[in-house]
Amino acid sequence: MSKRDYYEVLGVAREVDEKALKGAYRKLAMKYHPDRNPGDDEAEANFKEVSEAYETLKDPQKRAAYDRFGHAAFENGGFGGGGGGAGQGDFASSMADIFDEFFGGGGGRRGSGRERGADLRYNLEVSLEEAYEGKSVEIEVPTSVTCEPCSGSGAKSGTRPSSCPTCGGAGRVRAAQGFFTMERTCPTCQGRGEVIADPCDSCGGTGRTTKERTLSVNIPSGIEDGTRIRLTGEGEAGARGGPAGDLYIFLSLRPHEFFQRDGADIFCRVPISMTTAALGGQFEVPALDGNTARVKVPESTQTGKQFRLRGKGMPIMRSSQKGDMYIQVAVETPTNLTKRQKELLSEFEGVSSGENHPESTGFFAKAKDFLENFKA
Repeated sequence: MSKRDYYEVLGVAREVDEKALKGAYRKLAMKYHPDRNPGDDEAEANFKEVSEAYETLKDPQKRAAYDRFGHAAFENGGFGGGGGGAGQGDFASSMADIFDEFFGGGGGRRGSGRERGADLRYNLEVSLEEAYEGKSVEIEVPTSVTCEPCSGSGAKSGTRPSSCPTCGGAGRVRAAQGFFTMERTCPTCQGRGEVIADPCDSCGGTGRTTKERTLSVNIPSGIEDGTRIRLTGEGEAGARGGPAGDLYIFLSLRPHEFFQRDGADIFCRVPISMTTAALGGQFEVPALDGNTARVKVPESTQTGKQFRLRGKGMPIMRSSQKGDMYIQVAVETPTNLTKRQKELLSEFEGVSSGENHPESTGFFAKAKDFLENFKA
C-alpha cells in the first residue's frame, strides 16, 4: 500500500511555514495519541503516520528532498536509512519539543541554578493629612537578602556549585515510554541544574539570609485608599544569586476625627445652634491645608443643608487641581435648659404660627387629611 502525501497527512499546503506545520502536527498528535484512544488500532496507525510526516517535513534538508523526489528520497537508505519514518529516538525528541511548548519547558531554568525571589507585601496606614501633603516615610521590612559570605551562590567561600550529575545541568530529566516522552523536575537538584558539595555556613546553601531592612517610601500627594506602590527589586532575594522579587506597599487611610473622604472631595458634618440656624450667622472650620474656612449661614437654615467650599478638598494626583469640601449642618436642639430659658422658649412658642414652622405644619395637615380619609 502506497504512502499518502505527507502534506496531505498533516492537512497543510506545500508552502506551509514552520509555525503552522508544527501547529497542525500538534493538533493531530493530540487527537490520535494512543493514551486518548486506548485499544483503537486505527488511531494508533494515524498517530504514527502524522509523526512520520512531521519528522520529515520539520527538517529543512529532508523537506527539500521530499519536495523534489517524494517518498523515493528516503528509499534504499536515503538520509541515513529509516525509509522516511521517524526513529523512536527522533520521535521522542519531537514530542518533547511539543510538550515543551505546551507546558512551558522552554529551557527557562536549565542550568541556571538561579530562582527569582518572592514578591512581598507591606500594609502601610497613613493619616488623611499625610495623604493630603504627601510625605516620605521609613518602614522596617523583614526579608531575605543575598548572603554576603557566598555572594548568593550558596557555596562555601573558595568553592563553586557544580553541574548536577543526574540531569547534566538541564534541571529536568526525561523518561521515554514507547512513543511518549515524559519530563519531570530533576530530583537531585530540584530543577536548579547545580548541586553544592560544600554549602555556605552562613546560609546553609540557600544563598539567602533573613534580616530587617529600612526602606524609604515616597507617598505622593493625593494618594487614595487602597493604592499600591511597587518597589522593584526590594522583595525577597533570589535563590543562588537569582534576581530579587518586588515589594508592594498597600496604603490604607486612617479614619479621620471629623472628615470623610470620597475621591477628591471631603465631607464634614457641623452642628450649629438653633438660633444660628434661625437668625443666620457664620462659623469657621479647619481645612486640610492648615488654614480655616469661613462658612456663612443664611437665616432659616434647616438640618441637612450643604455648603460647598471649592478647592478645599484633596489634591488630585498628577494634577494641579483639588477637590471640594462639603459642609453639612445639623441644627442642635438645646439641652440642660434653665428655668428662664424654658420660659423664653414657651413664650416664643406662644407667639409662633404655622408660618414659622412650615414643614411641621404641612406634615401634620397632611397626616390629618390621611386619617380623615380612613373615617370617611
